Amino acid sequence: METNKVKQIHSFGQSIWLDFIDRAFIGNGKLKALIDDDGIRGVTSNPAIFEKAISSSDMYDADIKALSDGKKTTEEVFFGLAIKDIQDACDLFKDLYNEGEVKGADGYVSLEVSPFLALKGAETFEQAKLLWKLVDRENVMIKIPGTQPGLDAIRKSIAQGININVTLLFGLPRYEEVALAYIAGLEDHLAAGHDIAHISSVASFFLSRIDVLIDPILDEKGLGEYKGEVAIASAKKAYEIYKRVFSGERWEKLAAKGAKPQRLLWASTSSKNPAFKDTKYVEALIGPDTVDTVPLETIEAFRDHGVAANTLEQGLDKATEVLDKVKAAGIDLDALTQQLEDEGIEKFNAPFEKLLKAIEANKGK
Repeated sequence: METNKVKQIHSFGQSIWLDFIDRAFIGNGKLKALIDDDGIRGVTSNPAIFEKAISSSDMYDADIKALSDGKKTTEEVFFGLAIKDIQDACDLFKDLYNEGEVKGADGYVSLEVSPFLALKGAETFEQAKLLWKLVDRENVMIKIPGTQPGLDAIRKSIAQGININVTLLFGLPRYEEVALAYIAGLEDHLAAGHDIAHISSVASFFLSRIDVLIDPILDEKGLGEYKGEVAIASAKKAYEIYKRVFSGERWEKLAAKGAKPQRLLWASTSSKNPAFKDTKYVEALIGPDTVDTVPLETIEAFRDHGVAANTLEQGLDKATEVLDKVKAAGIDLDALTQQLEDEGIEKFNAPFEKLLKAIEANKGK
């Protein structure tokens, strides 16, 4: 019998997580089937995913009524709905989380703080603590955007022993700051007399959105042959940073106490350009100690015609060359990745607003 192609990725040390959640999908056994058949090892959600789930189904209506007791804000009603789905998904992954030599190597489900808080560090930290407590599952990760104000919230949350998925990362300098915030948070937790072996974190580096923004600029600058290459080159460079940060004396002290490195997670992995192969981003970045969160249609495409190989550290010279050429052409990657972060916040704010309006309308039914 032919081996499942998605499962093959795991043999190269990468975990595939599903970038999707909804109540019907959990209830009808489809998520369980992905765990069993494709070896899916976690789930990520975001405000846009929940907006689709809640707006396109009547499965949430009874809960909306039950939660709308007059005292709760619409946002609290939303988190009530989301937490139930996140808990159910966490329970499906519980065995995976508990198995293996290292407890908590995988089996995580991510829930994002309100996107309205993306630039409010102190409030983000307060909400991360609250959601962690309300979900009440060891294998939940609270998602915090890796904005400048988010860095302190990330460090403080890790220092509280909370699992964190850092989201909306586009640029290399910010990614390195996030990795260092994780290490500082572990040091804080350890200094306060706590065990750190149970803490887990990922840093979600977004891919296809980088190329969508940069490819037209490459065309203008006569660098068309590098279209579809900048995101992958950036990711390969991020992995070099990962290997450097999670080695050496400072890290070894924490590793000796059971600390787990903060894995890089590839996000925004569906090809937005129809000229590219639909499994392009998944195939290009398969390698050890990483996670790739993939939408359902890309998982299905990979199962059908994906190629699993150890690609992450291939072509590192080419990655350097691509980024050097971009810089030499006067393209300011740091400014563009900041633009992507700003747009990324907006891309989650808009569906979240829509979602809150839909819940509001439903309350009155």
